[in-house]
Amino acid sequence: MSSIVVQSFVTLDGVVQGPGGPEEDTEGGFQHGGWQFDYDGDGTIAEWEKKTEALLLGRRTYEIFAGSWGVWPEDADGFQGELTRRYNRIPKYVASRSLTEVGWKNSYLLGPDVPGAVERLRGEPGGEIRVWGSTELIRTLAEHDQIDEYRLLVHPLVLGVGKKLFGDGFPSTRLALVESRSTASGVVINVYRRAAEATTRA
Repeated sequence: MSSIVVQSFVTLDGVVQGPGGPEEDTEGGFQHGGWQFDYDGDGTIAEWEKKTEALLLGRRTYEIFAGSWGVWPEDADGFQGELTRRYNRIPKYVASRSLTEVGWKNSYLLGPDVPGAVERLRGEPGGEIRVWGSTELIRTLAEHDQIDEYRLLVHPLVLGVGKKLFGDGFPSTRLALVESRSTASGVVINVYRRAAEATTRA
């Protein structure tokens, strides 16, 4: 079995839009891109990404990743090079109603039945299938109870505008907190699993 794991940088008011840079996602006139870079990292993401065996992405996030990780040099120093090599190697599964082809190597369109395709992926041997960004896809996965774990890096910041991870209409979900710690700059790292599974998987 594989696990669907959502990872996200998130503000106190739930915004997940554009953490990686000013031009990453300006939809809706969003002007706060790159807000995540004002806070320290403690190596958590690097450790988590060592477990990533596949990416599961919505169209917009896929295009952002393909235009960055998909073209950056694999011989770059440090974490950027390490993650570029990993992301190029592993399969990328893309949920899209508009794309007819995907150019980043080892990328695959899921087709019209996204929940069905994801359920097949979950049933295959493997490890963690990582979801970044992709708020619409995450909602679809939650509606079909296909998310095994949320890893949220909650930043001490209120933006007041932007796409939210858990927006109005998100399906009711009961989770259990299985890990929590904070960084020196006040980022709280929380890991949640389904309440029924937390005790058996912790």
